[in-house]
Amino acid sequence: MKRVIVTGGAGFIGSAFVWKLNQEGIDDILIVDDLKDSEKWQNLAGLRYSDYLRKDVFLHSVAANTITYAPEAIVHMGACSSTMERNADYLMENNYRFTRILAEWAVSRKIRFLYASSAATYGDGARGLSDEIDLSGLRPLNMYGYSKHLFDLYAERSELLTEIVGLKFFNVFGPNEYHKGDMASVVFKAFHQIMETGRVKIFKSHSEDYADGEQMRDFVYVKDCVEVMWWLLMYDEVNGLFNLGSGRARSWNDLIRALFTAMGYPPQIEYFAMPEALHGSYQYFTQASMERLKKAGCPLHFRSLEEAVQDYVKNHLQAKEPHLGSIGETKSARGSSSSALSLRFATAK
Repeated sequence: MKRVIVTGGAGFIGSAFVWKLNQEGIDDILIVDDLKDSEKWQNLAGLRYSDYLRKDVFLHSVAANTITYAPEAIVHMGACSSTMERNADYLMENNYRFTRILAEWAVSRKIRFLYASSAATYGDGARGLSDEIDLSGLRPLNMYGYSKHLFDLYAERSELLTEIVGLKFFNVFGPNEYHKGDMASVVFKAFHQIMETGRVKIFKSHSEDYADGEQMRDFVYVKDCVEVMWWLLMYDEVNGLFNLGSGRARSWNDLIRALFTAMGYPPQIEYFAMPEALHGSYQYFTQASMERLKKAGCPLHFRSLEEAVQDYVKNHLQAKEPHLGSIGETKSARGSSSSALSLRFATAK
């Protein structure tokens, strides 16, 4: 593996995967994104890549078949990740149609293709959280989840899933999520709450089955996610749609206590009423079934919640240079190529 396109390469998981590629000695990377006036550009600082293209320019080049760059793999993390987005047309274009065009282009050229689906496709989880259940029975709760689900359905119906890999990410947290605002993880937001107020506020439970703060989620560290993604990139005989979580549900209380411990403070948790609008759609339990990926032969080694939070806090949230790529050594001895970007595309005028 020498040449890779990473869409959403300045985003959270995308930039973390570029970091992983650099660790493996790969820096002939085309990053596709839409930076505008966001702070995502900071995720690229310290990473090695050969070129950058704005998403609309890249997509036009794909549609016009004018690309001269010949990748061996495409890792498609470029999408709107906001579960609060209400512009359905935007989500359909950005999450469904972009993925469809790029997947078909890659498969027609026998290019390895990985894309981001989402655990949001499972809706309220009433039909289970197994990646082996019938996709047609899933009912996402929001337009974001539906836009992801729509491509999953198309990929299954058109038999693309026999040639590509989709990943249903669960609650991912870790470095390089700094630009995400309200969509940043609870770890990131709670860390700053503690720094400002000394305490963390979380929702009360409105279910008799769960005490306050004992609602459970499958939290997974981004550094573990990129290891799984790297394995899937290498083993091109493994295809299909897979869950990507830790496989172990933990409570919000567990998460917040781990955060206070990592910061060296005694836990101070305050519970407040959940907005009534969320009562009917709130998920009290999520846990990824990881058996399918395990059966495929993927070595699943996930940090414990406590280990992951400790690493995130000590090496990133409290660090002076918190972004992946700003710290640590890579396996390659080559220097950065990102400072001298070379145009590798002949785009339509």
